[in-house]
Amino acid sequence: MDDKSGINLNHFVEGKKKYTVPYLAQQWAKKYLQTIEFNSLYEDKQDHLNFKKIVSVEGREKTAQKLMASLRTVSLQAWNKTETLLSEEVKRHRIDPKLINPWEITADAFGIYEQVLHLYTQQILKQKLSTQLELAYQGELESEKVQKMEADSSASTHLATVISTNVGTLRKKYTQTDPRVIGFVSMQFHYTSLGLLQTLSPLEQTALGGYLKVIDDHLYMPLQRAYEAAGEHDYNSPALAAVQKLLPISTQIANKICQKIIEIYPNYRSGSGLLREPRVQISSIRDVEMFQVYLWVCSLEGSINAIQQELFPLCVMLYPRLQVQWELIRCMLHLLEQEISQHLTTKEANTLTPYLQVLWHMFSPKVFGELVLER
Repeated sequence: MDDKSGINLNHFVEGKKKYTVPYLAQQWAKKYLQTIEFNSLYEDKQDHLNFKKIVSVEGREKTAQKLMASLRTVSLQAWNKTETLLSEEVKRHRIDPKLINPWEITADAFGIYEQVLHLYTQQILKQKLSTQLELAYQGELESEKVQKMEADSSASTHLATVISTNVGTLRKKYTQTDPRVIGFVSMQFHYTSLGLLQTLSPLEQTALGGYLKVIDDHLYMPLQRAYEAAGEHDYNSPALAAVQKLLPISTQIANKICQKIIEIYPNYRSGSGLLREPRVQISSIRDVEMFQVYLWVCSLEGSINAIQQELFPLCVMLYPRLQVQWELIRCMLHLLEQEISQHLTTKEANTLTPYLQVLWHMFSPKVFGELVLER
């Protein structure tokens, strides 16, 4: 029994976490391979040859060594930026300062990046991507074949079980006592990733970017919590069916919404720059995906706790500092509701709509009014 997303519902018949958790994790990881636009990587033959060199055994090891050499310095710089951005929020939000240990946070981040760089050099993924990139450049790989190769790829399983699981565990650690602490952790990782990428060439950034995005996503988004909540549902659950359909296309939905917002607000500038700038677009797409995952969690748990205790406080803490207006969030929620209704049956959509309405009221002008949170 298959739905439109191609996910086999038989995996969920027993409704056990040990099947559901790794399966949904693999579906999320697989998106990275499925959305790579191989042909756009090369402008000419020389770029193709250079990229082959970068993803070779020696090239990946050289990139990893370069990043490891700068990781300690970049980590310290990242914490300085995080503290500059959020230090006032500790007092304003009355967060216990003892919960924010810079040495522990930077050490945990360092360990995750070490793991990722080790995985980056592993032959299992290197061979897979190198083969696909070579065939794609020669124009010999049709999209259906790409998807079949990726569906069978042990690389996506490896990404899911190593990176996402460990980052998910780290996220759980920092949200256990006070969920707002994850704001400091996620910004530490965000600035560290930016710092590391700045030391690489554009082609090296392309080769490594997917790995860093896995880290970013699993810190900002409660994916492990969604996986675990899904494991408590029967195979015919409408909420589970909705998540199954939306998960593979969540990036596509986020892209579409962000493009519409850019059209509506062509001159809008946040603290990071204009919405149409590539770096700002990447962050915007991730945030729209983040809202989607929180909706999944609420629907699967049957509770507003995730958005009430975690998402909303984080938005109130981070968005004003990043100069993001609440009007944009309202616009995004409106567009998200439209997208959900297009991809789900009425019964499936109804499992998410109540929580969308909760968000709509939370981010209402009646809540914020003319407070200093508005720009």
